[in-house]
Amino acid sequence: MNHACELHYSITPIDPYAHVFAVQLDIPFAVAAGQRLRLPSWIPGSYMIRDFAKNIVTLHGECDGQRVTLTKVDKQTWSLPACDAPLSIHYQVYAWDMSVRAAHLDQNHAYFNGTSVFLELEGYADTPCTVDIHNATIPEARHWRVGTSLPTAGAEQYGFGRYRAENYSDLIDHPVEIADFSLVSFEACGVPHDFALTGLHNADLERLADDLKIICEYQINLFGGTAPFDRYVFITWAVGNGYGGLEHRASTSLICNRDDLPCRNERGKVSDGYKTFLGLCSHEYFHSWNVKRIQPDIPYDLSRENHTPLLWAFEGITSYYDDLTLVRTGLISAEDYLELVGKTITRILRNPGRTVQSTADSSFDTWTKFYKQDENAANAIVSYYTKGALIALGLDLTLRRLSQGAVNLDHIMVQLWQRHGRTHTPVAEFDIQNLCRASLAPQGADALAALDQYLDNAIYGTDDFDFAALFDAVGVRFHTRPATSASDGGGKPASGEQTRLELGLLTTADNGGAKVQRVLNGSSAHRAGISAGDTLIALNRIRLDNGNLEKLLARYEAGDQVDIVGFRRDELMQFQLTLEAGTPDTAYLQIQDAERLKGWIR
Repeated sequence: MNHACELHYSITPIDPYAHVFAVQLDIPFAVAAGQRLRLPSWIPGSYMIRDFAKNIVTLHGECDGQRVTLTKVDKQTWSLPACDAPLSIHYQVYAWDMSVRAAHLDQNHAYFNGTSVFLELEGYADTPCTVDIHNATIPEARHWRVGTSLPTAGAEQYGFGRYRAENYSDLIDHPVEIADFSLVSFEACGVPHDFALTGLHNADLERLADDLKIICEYQINLFGGTAPFDRYVFITWAVGNGYGGLEHRASTSLICNRDDLPCRNERGKVSDGYKTFLGLCSHEYFHSWNVKRIQPDIPYDLSRENHTPLLWAFEGITSYYDDLTLVRTGLISAEDYLELVGKTITRILRNPGRTVQSTADSSFDTWTKFYKQDENAANAIVSYYTKGALIALGLDLTLRRLSQGAVNLDHIMVQLWQRHGRTHTPVAEFDIQNLCRASLAPQGADALAALDQYLDNAIYGTDDFDFAALFDAVGVRFHTRPATSASDGGGKPASGEQTRLELGLLTTADNGGAKVQRVLNGSSAHRAGISAGDTLIALNRIRLDNGNLEKLLARYEAGDQVDIVGFRRDELMQFQLTLEAGTPDTAYLQIQDAERLKGWIR
């Protein structure tokens, strides 16, 4: 390789107490006047403009020993003057966003995504890159090491030093965690996997490695038995309260509640929190195929929004397979899995936005709606994650029913991998539907018509699914009931509590009252004129707060009228509500025929 054509970066946690990285970009050749540098405005996998360039604190260049001033062109782009010799760009980046999407630095760890710290030299996106990763000089950093899926170019494994990337796209797709992290390693189908865990914890890492190995090997085998990477890294932070993940081509960044990690004294048990965490790991790992390599047919322009109607497939299908993987591998029981599905359906049924926005529109508008939800979101949008998972579930069960078990969604995913992922051929809007139709064609015109009807409504329509018919075909009975409490998330039959009266609002505590966060259209609160932002203080002249609202309502019956007093800004408001019984929007599933069920979840 001609190293004179490589771009070289170096990054140092120069001041962890001030949360500042120092970054240097060395350009080993002369540049013409007007050559531009830019930083992405969003990170792939998180569909929102985040304007990472706002965190660049200082920026200048040096050419042949002389300081070079850069001219800012727009919010994220700079222009260089002519430089007749190699030049270096020096800049500092503020890093205090403890999310999987950006960069975070303090005396406990250093973390960054390349989209937050590495400027791109426009016109050289395909140029190979190297990056030197340096340690901080503070005492707390003396035991820090490096966790990343970036290939080394001289650095020892987990060590500081030089790493390499094939090009800029590769460079920004390997997050880096620098900390005194806990580490457990395993192999899945012969491929090394690392799990690096930062944060206070007392987790059973050996059990976690065993369970992750099962998940990873199942998914690798689903797509043909050969992983699309040589090594994989789970970068994870254990915190008091947090949840999230972001996929990358050979790694993932995760944040979880430390209590969700498995305990050493709980072998043989799978807590609800641990199920949630395993589902998150499964979700992000499945993205290694579905979205990182099986990609939508859109340009990945990181300077602006990139719209696609296909997130129902890339996020929704992935959301379907995350928990399905757990039950198919025996990590959770069939009953546990059906409970999770029931909770997913409940979230959709409680969302009036499902009757307003299609999943294709939700995908397209994610930049301005799903990722920027306000108090009216539940009435106006539907989640392409949640409904997308149910679309995938329904598609799987529909294919099985119409083909008498000969075709299922696994077959479609394998074809997507072979035709699009392996060949780097982007997926156009109707490619998935066409694959399904081709696979089902031997079943005849009636089967194709039924498939088309399902897909058209599921993706582009807003009608509810016929869940009873879908689940009946696999030996499962679908039920709905009213919620029994504010914390009733569904998934199980009612346990004998009285039916909850439903106001149709969500509240939080606020100065001794109950602050309204949202009001569902069509609810009694909506008809009474209560609005988001109101602070409710009394119900029938009795003091009301967020803690006693449910108890006060429990003394009334459906049809009773109550008076609620509250404040809108600084003005006193009075509302009269007619109380209503809860609607049957809480779903649960029960096994009717275990043998038929096995054909789906085994």
